[in-house]
Amino acid sequence: MTMQSILDDTATFLDYLGLQEEPFGVYYSDTLPEKAYGPKTGVPISRELEDAGKLDMREVMKSFSCVVGNIWLARKKKGAAFVSAEEYGCLGGVYYTSMMKPNLRFIENYVSTGFEGTPLKGERYMPNPEAMRKFVRKVEPRDAPGRYCIFKPLSQFTDEVQPEFIIFFARPEVLTGLFTQATFTTGDMECVVSPFGAGCTNIVAWPLYYKEKGMEKAVLGGMDPSARKFLKTDELTFTVPLSLYEKMLAALPESMFAHETDWKGVRKKVERSAKAWGEAE
Repeated sequence: MTMQSILDDTATFLDYLGLQEEPFGVYYSDTLPEKAYGPKTGVPISRELEDAGKLDMREVMKSFSCVVGNIWLARKKKGAAFVSAEEYGCLGGVYYTSMMKPNLRFIENYVSTGFEGTPLKGERYMPNPEAMRKFVRKVEPRDAPGRYCIFKPLSQFTDEVQPEFIIFFARPEVLTGLFTQATFTTGDMECVVSPFGAGCTNIVAWPLYYKEKGMEKAVLGGMDPSARKFLKTDELTFTVPLSLYEKMLAALPESMFAHETDWKGVRKKVERSAKAWGEAE
């Protein structure tokens, strides 16, 4: 499909869903778009430096910047967000977005039980460092095909540069529509998955994982407590590969949205939700 066709059909889809905010797209490039928000350049990091004891984590953390946080800014400013190997911001995010391999051992402790004998407490999202090691080994992203991993509104893409993945930000009623459309399109009762991960893992690393295995999966995310501050109340993420998204759009005429189904009742709840959160037009 051409980008114009995708955008036209997306407008129809958003109207069906009752979602006012357009989705974002993810792609890799050696060039940043204008009006791009991302981390400041940090001190050099690598597993080699870490193993040699040459990383001062206090200096590293001075440039901390969350991937989802930069996307939140891009959403509000109608611009783009990015991360790179030099402008990494987050030690987990730079790995999950394919910008650095292998991961730093630091995150294996930080996301689990912390560092014994130090005041640095762990997030306690995983029970121990070994469980975290298994996670990062499994999700291991491919090598990045560009200098930057970039996120920007779908309407800013062209036929020359199309997104690899589409990210929706939505609350449960709208997610009902996205979930059902993905299932209707594929006929796969397990086409929507929600594995453990950071906010950026579920919008980049897991979608890449399934794509690399030749599996068209939608990934439900936003359950990372650390990233919740950069999502609206009750909002989650729903990420699909472009190939599946095009099929979802093509299936709209035969789906529940274009026929007399229970969706009409759900759609009224979407409107009530928007009104309750002060987002109704």
